[in-house]
Amino acid sequence: MLDIHIKTVKHSKQRYPTVGDWLWHGQTLTIFVSEMCNWRTESLIAIHELVEALLCKDQDVTQKEVDAFDMEYESARRPDDWVSEPGDDPTAPYHEQHKFATVIERLLCMELGVKWHEYEKLIQEL
Repeated sequence: MLDIHIKTVKHSKQRYPTVGDWLWHGQTLTIFVSEMCNWRTESLIAIHELVEALLCKDQDVTQKEVDAFDMEYESARRPDDWVSEPGDDPTAPYHEQHKFATVIERLLCMELGVKWHEYEKLIQEL
């Protein structure tokens, strides 16, 4: 049976500089979302991570592959780049899953009445 947990954490407690992270332990999925200004923005991050993690599981993209790519991406990040996302890189092993999760995130953003550009700005300020 699948067990899903979503937790908000202080941004400084994330495993690397990200606002959303997911980890599988057997059939348990834990999603970590950086504390933000309200439940809507935290929920948007959580839904993105949930969709991405489920698609990766379904399409045999492993936690190890995602983590290795993300950690390498962040270690090689240029100091003037505070905007790019590892999953946006076409060489990411989870690029397609990330893109689909972003579509869902944007749709939910619109339905919740959150302006995408303000939401992105909030994320960049963390």
